This record gives sequence, structure tokens and C-alpha cells, in this order.
Amino acid sequence: MSWIKDNPFVAALSGITVVATGALVYFGTYTSGKYSEHLDQYKVDTDKVIEAEKLPIYPNPANSQGKSKALIDYRADLTKLQGDFAPFRPDALKKLSAQDFTGNLKTADSTVRQAFTASNTKLPEAFFLGFEKYKGGALAKEGSTGILDYQLGAATELFLALAKAAPSELKNVYRKELAEESGETFDAKDAVYRPLSMEITFTGTERSVREFLTAIEGSESHYYTIRAIRIKNAKDKGPTPADAKFEAPKAGGAADPFSGFLDPAPAPDGGAAVKPAAVPPDTGKVLQQILGFEELSVFLRLDVVQFLPTKELPKP
Repeated sequence: MSWIKDNPFVAALSGITVVATGALVYFGTYTSGKYSEHLDQYKVDTDKVIEAEKLPIYPNPANSQGKSKALIDYRADLTKLQGDFAPFRPDALKKLSAQDFTGNLKTADSTVRQAFTASNTKLPEAFFLGFEKYKGGALAKEGSTGILDYQLGAATELFLALAKAAPSELKNVYRKELAEESGETFDAKDAVYRPLSMEITFTGTERSVREFLTAIEGSESHYYTIRAIRIKNAKDKGPTPADAKFEAPKAGGAADPFSGFLDPAPAPDGGAAVKPAAVPPDTGKVLQQILGFEELSVFLRLDVVQFLPTKELPKP
């Protein structure tokens, strides 16, 4: 203690030196650890940059300009697409009373029934174009008549096309209920179209199926999207000999339905020979007589697409 009293300056300087040295050692150890940590992170980030530079869309000036051009072109394509679908986009839904909608529904039902009667197509007993809910006199909610009337127009066109194709029977019709029919509101946020779903089941020939699908595909007033289709033969089993129905022979004619296909004629050397005669035009009767007149059973789920008003596209 006497030395410290005798040499206060040296003692103080020594103490300060020890404390400073300890602080320097601690700081050096701490910063060394942080340096190693940042070095490791730097290496990780460097590897990511190296990998990113290998990508085709690395954000360099050339790629940035290319992306801007791509966004401009994409916006132009979307604008054109909106124009292409304009014929199928209603300007505005009609505002009509529930009574007026019921009158339109009855008129459409009468028109469609006449068309199906003319084509000898059998209809289900409760058929009302998919709007069977309103057949007994129930009125549609006031807020639903506009969209229902639009769907009715599409359904009318759909069934008139089916009647023209002349299937043998329309077995079932199902229309998915719209939100407005329950007093709710359709949420059109971020939507560009609205699907109005229907399902129909019918039987008919291959020709009737083909003509019906062609007709709805070529519609100029409504846009139909087929979501699912199932086509199968009306009969699960192939024809048997008992299914063959040949035409009755004409009076004085041969009983063989294939007679006349080959006529015997003498050979040039005088020997007997068989020479094919002229084959009559193929009317398909022979094949039909063997295979029968089998029809197709068709289930179709489709949407009548209501395109909503166009939206302003963001600028790139």
C-alpha cells in the first residue's frame, strides 16, 4: 500500500492500462465473432447472387426493359380479349317485376314445348326449362329477376337448339340456384365472369348429339362452356343374332337380303364361273339391320357464362 501511496500516478496509470487491456480483449473477441458471422452471411448471399445471375430474368437493365415490354404486350392482349368477348357481355341486366319474369318464363316454355313436339321428343313431366321452382306460381324475388331473365334467354336458346337436333327424349334438367334467389348477393369482386350452371340428360342418335353440340358452340348471343360430358350407348351389351331385323322380301323377290350382290355368269372359256355384279349403292340398311338402331345416352354439365363489365387494367 505504501508503494501506491508513494507512486499514485504510476499506480493509476497501471490500473487504467489493465482495464483498457481487458476491454480491448473483450471487444476484439466480440467483434471477431461478429465478423465471422457476417462473413458467413456474406458467403451465403454471394452464392445466392451467383445463382440468380444464371436465371433468365436476372434484374439487369436488359431484362428490366424486356419485362416492361412483356407487361405492355400482356395488357394489350387482355384488352383485345375483352373486346373479343364483348358480343357475349350484356350491356345491363333488365329491370323487370316478378310478374313480368313469370310471363317471360311461360312464353319461353310454350315456345320450347312446341319445338320439342315438332321433333317428336319426349319431355319429363315436370319440365319447365330448369325453372321448375316457379312452375306452381311462386314468384321470383325482386332482386333476382334481372339475372334470371338473362339465364332464361340462354336456356331458351339451348333447348331450341336441342329440339332442332331432334333427340328421342329429354330425361332430366337441373339448374343450379343463383344466390339472388335466396336473397343473397353475388360477390363480383375480382371476377370477370359469372358461371350460370345447368345439367341436362337426354337420349338420341349420334347425329342429334353432334348437331346439338355444334349449335351451342356456334351461338352468337351466349357463351356456353362444357364442364363435363358423359356419352354412353343406351345398351350396355352388344347386339345378338335376335336383334337383327331384316326387311321382309318383296313379292316375287328372293328371300335372301344379300341376293344380287353376286350374279353367276359363264366364263369366257365356257366353264362355270361367278362374276361380281354391280354393287348397289350403300344405304346403310344392311348394317342397321344387323346392329339395330341403338341410341346414345348423354349427360352434360355446362355453364352459361355471363361476362361482367370490363375493368380498367393497371398500367405496367
